[in-house]
Amino acid sequence: MTKPAELREKDDEQLALMLKETQEQLFRLRLQSTTERLEAPSEVLKAKREIARIKTILRQRQLQAEAGA
Repeated sequence: MTKPAELREKDDEQLALMLKETQEQLFRLRLQSTTERLEAPSEVLKAKREIARIKTILRQRQLQAEAGA
């Protein structure tokens, strides 16, 4: 799990890539939870939180860019 301060240091392209990877990971975890026993059910929650953090930071940057323009 990445800390918000570490996420803020990354640029938008890196965040978009991390978002895509985390969403794919969440999809795989959900698949595992329905088809077989998931070793760590808390991983689903961690992935959801990571996605929320990334989306929040991207949205904050978008709002700052709009306010600056």
